Amino acid sequence: MLETQTAPAAAAGDAAPFWGRLKYFLTPVDGRYEDLRKGNTRLNILRDFAAGLIVAMVAIPLAMGFAMASGLRPEQGIIGGAIAGMIGALFGGSKYQVYGPTAAFIPVIAGLMAKYDHSVLVLASLISGVILILLGIARWGRIVAKVPHSIVVGFTIGIAATIALSQVGEILGLKARMPTHFVEKIEVIGAHVSEINVYAIILGLMTFLLTKYILKVSVFIPAPLVALAVTSVLAGTVWSGKGLSLISDKFGKIPTDFFIFTPPAELKLTSEFLADLAYYVTAIVIVAAIESLLCSRMADRLADNRGLPFNPNKELFGQGLVQLFVPLMNGFPHTGALARTATNIKLGAVSPLAGIFKAILKLLLALFLASYLEAVPMACIGGILLYVSTAMVKPAEVKQVLAHNPFHISLMIYTAVVVILTDFLIGVVSAIVIWSVLYRFFDKPAPAHEQLAVQN
Repeated sequence: MLETQTAPAAAAGDAAPFWGRLKYFLTPVDGRYEDLRKGNTRLNILRDFAAGLIVAMVAIPLAMGFAMASGLRPEQGIIGGAIAGMIGALFGGSKYQVYGPTAAFIPVIAGLMAKYDHSVLVLASLISGVILILLGIARWGRIVAKVPHSIVVGFTIGIAATIALSQVGEILGLKARMPTHFVEKIEVIGAHVSEINVYAIILGLMTFLLTKYILKVSVFIPAPLVALAVTSVLAGTVWSGKGLSLISDKFGKIPTDFFIFTPPAELKLTSEFLADLAYYVTAIVIVAAIESLLCSRMADRLADNRGLPFNPNKELFGQGLVQLFVPLMNGFPHTGALARTATNIKLGAVSPLAGIFKAILKLLLALFLASYLEAVPMACIGGILLYVSTAMVKPAEVKQVLAHNPFHISLMIYTAVVVILTDFLIGVVSAIVIWSVLYRFFDKPAPAHEQLAVQN
């Protein structure tokens, strides 16, 4: 039976002096496993295994899609999600959180990859990891959570729209590479209208609808994987030879030697490189911190957790470890994944053991499915990401902001529009600056639920 720290012991570890706090953060088996001992331990372990298996099947197509949308190869999403899931489960601050590639990182990573290569992404992620570790040790978790909910909702809307627009080319069947900025995307689509493939559109929309409605039937069905299987069979049989672009056409064979060490780029002492590096490091830190804390808080609410609550400082520390190790193993920045965490909880997971199972099973499944995944049409990946973008925006959260006051409504709209027209970091940072300068003049005291705490 697992020996775990109690909630008071965990709280004491978080409040301990530096070395005691560091020891607590580096302890993989802690109070987060307390629910395994409630009732039948073997049955609880089986529940974690079942949740990990289904989440692994859900995560494979999502991980591939996020990687390709970020300008990387599909297998980088698979290996990255597995390693991040293992590290996060061992050293994160939440009982239930599932770690992996997320939509919020797509514009950030895609922007970097459009100008540099993977080694620069590794360098930026390593620096970000160190900063996140220091923020966790310095107990900045609760400070990060002070970001107004209106800004969080605004950047979520902006990123959702950005992702949806980034996949229009794939769903339309266009061969042209889509740029990262909004206006340029519209121009490229307009210039290649004559290349639109109606079969790609049908496949993309079919994948979107299958994913959406299968999930409504049961969370026990890995909807994205089922949708990809159905549409890929259709593309390879009835619509074979219709000019559909496959993953293998764009990326070649998906390798199964997943564990590849990828060193960082050398630091270039030029003003342009250093400015870009500072920009992407800041973006990675902000996305990782906000997304992981948002997801952890949502997980406790959704699971009705009445035991040890998530620890925001240990969560930042765990996020730092994720950003340190995942890119070095041919991955890219990862964080807590809202949709997969919610699925994990609904499937009955009771501890981080579900995340550990998910990491191992994901690699085993990907190893078995690699040759089949190569035959998936790009339009189907676009359909999966279109579903992700529409599922990111929660109407209840938007209504909460609309019911607050005009100042927060304006912040939400401003953040969303600027993220779409420029990029994530400019939108979020400028919105935080506006809020910090003007809130004393225009903001009314916010209800407790209007803080970063996610509303599900």
